[in-house]
Amino acid sequence: MKISANEIKIGNILELENKLWKVLKLERTKPGKGGAYIQVELKDINLGTKRNERFRSDENIEKAYLEQKIFQFLYSKENEYFFMDQKNYEQISINKEKIISNTLPYLKDGINVSLELKDDEPINILLPETVTLEIKEAEAVIKGQTATSGLKPAILENGVRVMVPLHVEKGMKIVVKTLDNSYVEKVK
Repeated sequence: MKISANEIKIGNILELENKLWKVLKLERTKPGKGGAYIQVELKDINLGTKRNERFRSDENIEKAYLEQKIFQFLYSKENEYFFMDQKNYEQISINKEKIISNTLPYLKDGINVSLELKDDEPINILLPETVTLEIKEAEAVIKGQTATSGLKPAILENGVRVMVPLHVEKGMKIVVKTLDNSYVEKVK
């Protein structure tokens, strides 16, 4: 399936030179002269090699056709992560090397994820857009400091560091975007 280079997102699987490549990083650039382009860091799904590629913003790229299924994360053992198909209860495992590192902290027991499969082989994990997590560490608020809006660092139960509003305290549950680890809202 062809997509515009502007539609590429981190985690997409692209098909280049008859190989499958996972998008790890991307940067959109619009120079003063010339056309805009997208700089993409890619990782070969099978070999694990990385490469950088530059696409014109109006260029069409081949996105790999992958089947998506909902799986529940069960547990991890050494370098293997185990998932269960929600429909037929079959279990599959994925090696840690095939998982993007910023996905790992969000894999907690019972979370539902979409797995992208190519010929029944798991290729990619798609996390839910947002997750609810508890704050384990946050700086204390100084009286009167909350009168102005601002952000402070906090560490979540999964070890991820996020910037939260000043009124958020340790022990509270918040909603976080999994794509960029950003604060969405406090759970009521």
